[in-house]
Amino acid sequence: MCPNRPEGAETDPSPAVGARAKALALALRQAVAGVGGRGALVHRWDPGTGRLDLVASDGVSAEAARRWAVLSEEQDVPPSCALRRGVLVRTAGDRLATGAAGTVAVPLVGAGGPIGALTVLLSGTDGPDDVQLSFLHAVAAWTAQHLERADGRPPHGESVPEHERTVRAAELTAALAEAVTVQDVVGAVAEHVLAPFGAEGLIVSVFENGRLTRVGEVGYPVDYLKRFEGPLEAGLPVTDVLRSRSPLFLESPADIYQRYPAVTDRILMGTSPKMAWAFLPLAASGRVVGVAILSYSRPHSFGEADRTLLTTCGALVGQALERARLYDLEHARAQELQSALLPRTLPRPPAAVAAARYLPAGRGEQVGGDWFDVIPLSGDRVALVIGDVMGHGIAEAATMGRLRTAVRTLADLDMSPDELLGHLNDLVSDLGEDFYATCLYAVYDPVGRRCSYSLAGHPPPVFVYPDGTVHSPVLSPDPPLGAATPPFAAHELPLPDGSLVVLCTDGLIESGAQDAEQGLTELLRVLSRAAVRPARFTSSDEEADARGLEELCDTVVSELLPDREHTTDDAALLIAHTRAMPADDVASFGLPDDPRAAGRARELVRDQLSRWGLDELSMTTELLVSELVGNVIRHAKGPMRLRLLRSRSLTCEVYDGSLSTPRIRHATYTDEGGRGLQLVAALSRRWGARYLSDAKCIWTEQDIPPAAPARSAAQASASRSAANGFGDRLAATAEVAAP
Repeated sequence: MCPNRPEGAETDPSPAVGARAKALALALRQAVAGVGGRGALVHRWDPGTGRLDLVASDGVSAEAARRWAVLSEEQDVPPSCALRRGVLVRTAGDRLATGAAGTVAVPLVGAGGPIGALTVLLSGTDGPDDVQLSFLHAVAAWTAQHLERADGRPPHGESVPEHERTVRAAELTAALAEAVTVQDVVGAVAEHVLAPFGAEGLIVSVFENGRLTRVGEVGYPVDYLKRFEGPLEAGLPVTDVLRSRSPLFLESPADIYQRYPAVTDRILMGTSPKMAWAFLPLAASGRVVGVAILSYSRPHSFGEADRTLLTTCGALVGQALERARLYDLEHARAQELQSALLPRTLPRPPAAVAAARYLPAGRGEQVGGDWFDVIPLSGDRVALVIGDVMGHGIAEAATMGRLRTAVRTLADLDMSPDELLGHLNDLVSDLGEDFYATCLYAVYDPVGRRCSYSLAGHPPPVFVYPDGTVHSPVLSPDPPLGAATPPFAAHELPLPDGSLVVLCTDGLIESGAQDAEQGLTELLRVLSRAAVRPARFTSSDEEADARGLEELCDTVVSELLPDREHTTDDAALLIAHTRAMPADDVASFGLPDDPRAAGRARELVRDQLSRWGLDELSMTTELLVSELVGNVIRHAKGPMRLRLLRSRSLTCEVYDGSLSTPRIRHATYTDEGGRGLQLVAALSRRWGARYLSDAKCIWTEQDIPPAAPARSAAQASASRSAANGFGDRLAATAEVAAP
């Protein structure tokens, strides 16, 4: 950020003035960050005219800067008062109508006396404290040096090393102001403190629950540091520093031997001996939160200026470290919450094998609300879901969990994609006006080999066909959940066996360097190149199939997000390889719309299971189909249809023309009916109903047992006779409660 140039300020384009402008811009930023201000100004004094001319400002509007562009040394304003008195001047109130709570001005003193003033507009009524004022004086001294350097000569009476240390201290303040994590803080200290003070080693530790925990180090082997791990012990330099809250400077091995003879060997001997140390307490909010240790490979003398500046740096680091620890704690909890809400492993239903990636933002303060899921449905269908809660933070991660749970609950009701998004939209709307989410819900039917889907404000799906063609439908998506007005548009397309379905959130394809349309084009290019022939995924080996999808996910992520550490949004990716059900595993039959349907259904089941080699399931399946058909005859209407699906389980489906909802009744001991669906629930692994536009389907699923010795013909005949008789009785007495 360059300083604002007020009207009347000098415009000399010479290199000296340009360099000074950059230096003043840095000084202003450090002054504002160091005291938590709103803005800052620098005035230069002209002894001949008695004027103070504004030469740089930061965070101050042009109108406000114009009011103090030219001041008289006699005016009753903070810069003039600080110049006349030669001391720091602080006043309350907003002198420039900028919203400031007060003003603090520091005189700029050169080799021959006062040369100007540095003014900071305060944002609060409490502060700055002594440490912040000390740092402000250091920034003012550095600013004065650059004002005197207009002729290209270094200021009188200052050594170059001391000047560089002051510059680095100002740069440290800026780096700490931008530090987010604890590791950012450690990196800032290592970059801006070690070299200026001639140190070779750094250890930063936090103090918590009576022990020090190392969070970062530079210049030390791990083996050497292990000897200092564990509970805090008495008689150590760090123990004294934590107790007294005062820095400790040990300039040679003789110093440490004289003060800490019991631990001298422990500290000096080993793979990384040091010869001088600066132990700096890191304080924040009135308490010590840690210790920073600078170390030297040879004896080192700490001058008064070094000690003062290092003490000031320690206070600044302590505040930044405490803020970073709070961020790390919140960020870790949010990530734990989000990880717990996302699926740990994806199911592998017969119709699809899937792989996914969740990529948290590389930069930014919070986690996001992206999620994905794979949900097995009845009839071997599978739902593929991906969504994104807008915003970042724990609240958004929790909302993501609620939406994922809601989607799973609604999916169990076998709703169509557009209807499911309608219910989900109601849920998001109830959360409040500030909550919005995008979502794509797709259902793949391996029997019909079709994919139906709806989307609310979400990037469209991408399909990779077996011949290598990559296709993304051009759609006009509905608004996001929470802002949409149902109904949502329903889309459907045929999907050949072996196709890939690719779903992603906008964090994968959209960034500051490209919009979503450009990112989608890049995704199509990557998929076209990486999966030219999805035949690589058609292996009958499911594990090999899954490994291929994992590799493809890695390829897509590395191509679209090559610099993940600098991304500002989280991203999710879900890729599924679809598998159609072979025609030989599907059997569909029409049934007569009369009481003969139950007997006909049992015959069809018996014959079909015999052809499939599943005679062991014949008796149970005949009982189930008798109950389902009997319910249709008594409580629903035709036309009726029976469908059997052989997969990892055996699915029995009975279709009818009624939209009434079946439910289990609690029959009493004297009731003659009402137990049919209880029998269905007892005999099947699971059962349910789904609804089409003009019909419904009642379905059951049974586990297919491992191969067993074939039963004798007499046993099979007896089982069929028992099933026929019991099935006829069920058909006559089955009941279902209509809504």
